[in-house]
Amino acid sequence: MIKGQVKWFDATKGFGFVVCDDEDGDILLHANVLRNFGRSSVAEGSRIVIEVQVTDRGRQASVIHEIDAPEAENVAANSEDAPSIPEVAADIPFQPARVKWFDKAKGFGFANIFGSDDDVFLHVEILRHYGLSDLQPGEAISVRIIAGPRGKMAGEVQSWDHVIHKGI
Repeated sequence: MIKGQVKWFDATKGFGFVVCDDEDGDILLHANVLRNFGRSSVAEGSRIVIEVQVTDRGRQASVIHEIDAPEAENVAANSEDAPSIPEVAADIPFQPARVKWFDKAKGFGFANIFGSDDDVFLHVEILRHYGLSDLQPGEAISVRIIAGPRGKMAGEVQSWDHVIHKGI
């Protein structure tokens, strides 16, 4: 097992790279390995624990064991409109949701809580704070909902598997 940090990941290209402290070079992180972990994206700077296989083309991540969100100082806001990251009370339950749409270029999107047609606002900075960089329509996520300036807003976003495996 190797501990490293996500250098970058592009969901559109379907891959990215992990850097670690050894001298053996970057490690390819393929979207399929990320999907097997229950995610479609990972934020730059996230800490990651992986198993690695060596191929003719270099080292590749084969299994992800853990992903931790990047340190707060590594998460930079892209616009003046970016929300401050709220303190979300631990007693607010996670709710299962499905991504309605998300546009990374615009920096936001919406999800629906299972069993409800109400939209929940998703901001890219909240995603990045919790180690995600992008979401795909139909993707299952878990959210803690808070009151935003214009209605319901995700104050915390986690992958569906994260909540199930952690028993939160």
